Amino acid sequence: MEEFGVYAVFGVNGPPQRLLSSDGSRRVSVAVPPSVRQVVLFSSGPWGDRICVDAELNDADRIPVTIGKLTPFNRCLSWEQWEEETWTDGVTLSVALEGGLLSKSEPELILAAKEYTPKDTAAPLAARELNGKRKRERSAEGDASKVAKAGEEENVCPNSAEEKAASVRKVGGPSGSRQKLFAHGAESSKAKAAVSEAGETRGTVGKTPPQSAARTKSRQSRTPTQTAAPPVRPSGRWGQTLCPIDAQTAILIGGQGAKMQFCKDPMWKLCTEDMSWVAAETLAEGPTPEARIGHTAVYDPDSKRIFVFGGSKNKKWFNDVHILNTQSWRWSTVEAQGKVPPLAYHSCSLFLGELFVLGGVFPRPNPEPDGCSDSLYIFDPHLSIWYQPIVTGDKPSPRSGHSACVIQERYIYVFGGWDTPVCYNDMYMLDLGLMEFSVVKTSGKAPSPRSWHGSAALSDTKFLIHGGYNGNNALSDTFVFDIESSSWTELTLPRLSAPRAGHSIIAMETPGRHHPPEDDSPGSVRRTLLVFGGGDNEGNFYSDLTAVPVEELLSAL
Repeated sequence: MEEFGVYAVFGVNGPPQRLLSSDGSRRVSVAVPPSVRQVVLFSSGPWGDRICVDAELNDADRIPVTIGKLTPFNRCLSWEQWEEETWTDGVTLSVALEGGLLSKSEPELILAAKEYTPKDTAAPLAARELNGKRKRERSAEGDASKVAKAGEEENVCPNSAEEKAASVRKVGGPSGSRQKLFAHGAESSKAKAAVSEAGETRGTVGKTPPQSAARTKSRQSRTPTQTAAPPVRPSGRWGQTLCPIDAQTAILIGGQGAKMQFCKDPMWKLCTEDMSWVAAETLAEGPTPEARIGHTAVYDPDSKRIFVFGGSKNKKWFNDVHILNTQSWRWSTVEAQGKVPPLAYHSCSLFLGELFVLGGVFPRPNPEPDGCSDSLYIFDPHLSIWYQPIVTGDKPSPRSGHSACVIQERYIYVFGGWDTPVCYNDMYMLDLGLMEFSVVKTSGKAPSPRSWHGSAALSDTKFLIHGGYNGNNALSDTFVFDIESSSWTELTLPRLSAPRAGHSIIAMETPGRHHPPEDDSPGSVRRTLLVFGGGDNEGNFYSDLTAVPVEELLSAL
């Protein structure tokens, strides 16, 4: 039987080189040759008791450029230099094996990559040109006047913390590599206060500690004898999805955290009986979705399946559909007919077993994706086909980062969103029976313009809007809309006082034990609003989980 091994290919013409074997070291680092612009990492042979292989591309200062993970169900990773703008000369590939019964537990092994130089190929981009580009970008980001003009570019969110502009790393969001979101930097006193307040409030299950350079280096220099305890909750992140599947369970998928790195722990299971987390990436079989942000995940209670659609990763944009069967715990990929563009930061609503995808950012003709959509696409899982319905009325203008709430299993209420340089606070309603859009005229104090906010239906007549990003700052306010009176009401929620955007909000049935004792009875179920994650655009990414009884929210109106 073939033995287990982990191999790397450096460059398009390089030969596979074995990094890990069944009787070798658990940790290996290898310097990427300066001329190499592509790296492929893959495993071969039976995994046995092995759990995963953590992989990092680190820069010369040992700071991660990009992160990935091999598992028994995801056995190949690839990186390209033009997808990672911080990839310059001096990059090191580090891999570490978790699990299994290896015969050696020695310190990290340092290897040398065999460089292959093909004939008649174009010269690689010079290191000084890359470094110069990086310095020019950071210099531009540090210029307050240029930051102020960032909002004039399509789908660009300027960084509001000028003192942290030098630490901004670019991320592929609604404008590809041009968007500056939640810049990582030293903590400000304001950010510290927000995080501290979030951690002290009732119903909060944790917060994300500051990710300092010293902490990163300490983690990377740990020897095999200093094994870290497995994480007990997801890392801080934004742009993820949280999808309830029953009264006891919700599934967290994807996200991006500190240093604009995609999360190494992309999938978690939330157990609502005690509000605990279980790492779930290795629980499901089949091809797991590639790391991403700005995607959607919707659960169909009839088929017991989660549908994951779209999203982006650096300069990659997705229009794929992944399905997680929650009965068999197996992933599958749909080979759909019909056409749907790659989309991110769209909305996706379930109605009569079909997915209604509205708006979002889509890639215009290469090289830069920078446009917003105003189209409605429907995916029929039974026929595995995409189609565009005929809709009438006044439809929303192109936008991304908006919210969509299904009310009374008949109406979709669309609020807010972003299409640079405009941030919206208008509202539209789609009548799913008539397939007709209409503008919703509201009364009361409406939420200010925003995108990347959270939204959830509280009842058959009310839904909630919380937080978001207004083009300058993350927000912390909360509003409830009543469709019967078409009125807004602002709520004051001390438990949700930390500014955040790109977070997840769901309202789901949960066991009665999480509610006031007088409301509890054996086997009782209550609705609870759950808020997870997000970022404050000051360099902080949250991992806290806040629970608020829906009855408490409705009684405060």
